[in-house]
Amino acid sequence: MYYVTTIKDSVSIPPKYIGEDATKAAADMLRNKYERTVDKDLGIMLVVYNIRDISEGFILPEDPNAHHDVTFDVLSFKLDVDEVVVGEASEFADFGVYVRIGPLDGLVHLSQVTNDFVSFDRKSGMLVSKSLKRSLKKGDTVYAKVSTVSTRGNGTKVALTMRPEGLGKLDWIKEERIKGLRAAKGKRR
Repeated sequence: MYYVTTIKDSVSIPPKYIGEDATKAAADMLRNKYERTVDKDLGIMLVVYNIRDISEGFILPEDPNAHHDVTFDVLSFKLDVDEVVVGEASEFADFGVYVRIGPLDGLVHLSQVTNDFVSFDRKSGMLVSKSLKRSLKKGDTVYAKVSTVSTRGNGTKVALTMRPEGLGKLDWIKEERIKGLRAAKGKRR
């Protein structure tokens, strides 16, 4: 989910930073280059920090910028398929619910909310299951499994499922656990 990675890269510092601290100038350039970008291997780059090992630097012909090799750390967020995540129901639509997971929203399609038939009740702004009469509203905490992650350009789309056993709204999970315990207790008699 969250990862810290050490990166070595070159940074090009414009002349307007001459006379300033090289670490601060490098930090500005690296933050502009990396933060809020998506890397297919590292995920969403959230924060650049711990800038160190800045080289002496060099200037190229016809380029006024000073070029330095730098080592730094980046905090990133990446989801893997089949990873179980905890999130908050943040937005509802006719086709499902968006779940906030860290810096992203993942979509749970209506067909992936539960094994029961689920519909969106516009009046109450909730998802409601037909047989089990379970409901899901904004702000509810849910456990979901990552089905797919699609990274294109600077965007990331995440599809989630709550259908497998042990996933869904926290209250649903507790209900199922209690049912299981009662069933096991009844078998022992």
